Amino acid sequence: MGDVISIRVPPEIKHDNWSEEIREFIKRKIKEYKKRKALQEVIAYIQALPEAPRGTAQKLVREDRGNH
Repeated sequence: MGDVISIRVPPEIKHDNWSEEIREFIKRKIKEYKKRKALQEVIAYIQALPEAPRGTAQKLVREDRGNH
């Protein structure tokens, strides 16, 4: 089971199912956080890769086209 969080809601905006709406909001925020963190890790990994020498992509494409 998880932690319990209590909040006060003014009577004029009282809603029967605030707990479910808040629960879904928190779930969405957690998913966003995990996606953002994964993206940052991928970017850091890519930035740590060594650079390919200039012209490598052209060379590989030409080789690939020549093999067909």
